[in-house]
Amino acid sequence: MQGIGAGRIAGISSAWREQKDVKDIMVFLQGHGVSAGYAARIFARYGTGSVKVVRENPYRLAADIRGIGFVTADRIARNLGMDPGSVTRAKEGVVYVLGETLDEGHAYYPYLSLLDRAAVLLKVERETVVEAVAGLFADQRVVLEDLNRGEEFQPNHKAVYLPAFHTAGDGLARRLTALAAGRVRPVDREKALTWVEERLGVSLAEKQKEAVALAVREKVAVVTGGPGTGKTTIIKAMILMFRSLGLRILLAAPTGRAARRMQEAAGSEARTIHRLLEYGPQGFKRNQDNPLPADVVIIDEASMIDTILMYHLVKAVPPQASLILVGDVNQLPSVGPGTVFRDIINSGRFTVVTDIFRQAAASRIVVAAHQVNEGRMPDLRAARSDFYFIEQEDPERAAGIVVNLCRERIPNRFGFHPSRDIQVLAPMHRGSAGVARLNERLQETLNPNEAKMVRGRSFKVDDKVMQTVNNYDKEVYNGDIGLVVSINPEEQELAVDFEGRTVSYEYADVDQLEPAYAVSIHKSQGSEYPAVVIPVLMQHFVLLQRNLIYTAITRGKKLVVLVGSKKAPAGAVGNDKPLGRYTLLMERLRGY
Repeated sequence: MQGIGAGRIAGISSAWREQKDVKDIMVFLQGHGVSAGYAARIFARYGTGSVKVVRENPYRLAADIRGIGFVTADRIARNLGMDPGSVTRAKEGVVYVLGETLDEGHAYYPYLSLLDRAAVLLKVERETVVEAVAGLFADQRVVLEDLNRGEEFQPNHKAVYLPAFHTAGDGLARRLTALAAGRVRPVDREKALTWVEERLGVSLAEKQKEAVALAVREKVAVVTGGPGTGKTTIIKAMILMFRSLGLRILLAAPTGRAARRMQEAAGSEARTIHRLLEYGPQGFKRNQDNPLPADVVIIDEASMIDTILMYHLVKAVPPQASLILVGDVNQLPSVGPGTVFRDIINSGRFTVVTDIFRQAAASRIVVAAHQVNEGRMPDLRAARSDFYFIEQEDPERAAGIVVNLCRERIPNRFGFHPSRDIQVLAPMHRGSAGVARLNERLQETLNPNEAKMVRGRSFKVDDKVMQTVNNYDKEVYNGDIGLVVSINPEEQELAVDFEGRTVSYEYADVDQLEPAYAVSIHKSQGSEYPAVVIPVLMQHFVLLQRNLIYTAITRGKKLVVLVGSKKAPAGAVGNDKPLGRYTLLMERLRGY
């Protein structure tokens, strides 16, 4: 063709063929129930081989494509005519069930329970699931561990792990035990404590002295206590003492909010554990081969740390260093799998200082929290300076009271900003007084700005939103709360202000954000708010436990208001049997 060179013609031809391939693939995928958005992600992952991959094993999509889970992949497979009773489907279904159990906090799942659960979900014979688990084991996609420990032998008494969690649990126990066995530095305890007290200008309580001395005496030290028990003072004292010895100290916490709180309280730089370990696209840069440049690592809010994160942390602590874990064992366990902090304490392998020091009862919040923790019902009869209860049995009316408290009553009486200072914490997502419905009502009431639809969801400028995953490129982390500052349909972009730093999101990434006028109590871990409002109703009864109410109350710094039925908090206080999690960490620590 005149005026167009051979190279240009070849490029045009290649581009045309590629566009045709894309069109053909899109038509194929959408014809089998795949949305345009997912189809684009599939093509980006597999290119021109997309159709071949989907035809041969659509279940690969669940592992390879963000947002496509087993349920979606299973629907595609059915549309393609795959046998619902096949072992291939059962294998992927078992992996899916194990993923569900991780979301429930289990590090492993019992073999027989897994067979039953998978068979019901997949609607297949139990024998098919047995064959599927055997195939996954042969493929090294699961680990089977015998749970018989010398007692009378039980057939098929086995644990089923996804490999990463077996490696993490076993590796964590071995490394923590080895670290604790290391040599400690000789220090004059009395002289060091006297010097620290003079520098701090305070007299430490005996338990506080014990905790500070423990940090010098042991390579792995654990300090646990509730609100108002002086954990911050202990951390400050430890920092002073270690600095006087010329030691390198690193401070960290599991979340961005917890790290900022630690930094403000201790007066020293603190980072998230992920940032401390220099997490990036290739994983954690800090590990046993590239350890942290530290002599002492102090971790706050340790109860929030799950199995995988603690494993990577312990791997990166150099053998000569000390690890100090500070937290509140009575709070909710980590969102991720395991009960690591509790297992470390209950193993009996490490020295633990607890019940550190209880300050004078100046705060009714602190008094109420300790009463709940001790199994006693707080006094709800009279109004208190910072702790209140408003009785309302009806969930819909209780939700209305919550909204009114945020809109008028608390701002008018205490001067708190309706959305920036007041945080609603709900035990569960569903129901008229659950997280989802409260967010709808609070957005409508507190934010008069025009709503704009972004990928099927309503956003407004000035909306309060929470980041739900760690995003290291944007430097925003799970649990960070910000305000929407702009929504740009032309650029397909939304911007959020996180405590003075503006972060831009393409519309395709807004699934990382969720409304945060109300959040679940679980997601409030590691955070403190000037005021919290907590609906507690009998519709929440299935989730009401002592550690849940305790965690919610301890999130409030200056004001806590409970709204609901007296029966609900009473039932929670009396329920000291948190939902069990399958984890063998305590047993491993005792055995190594």
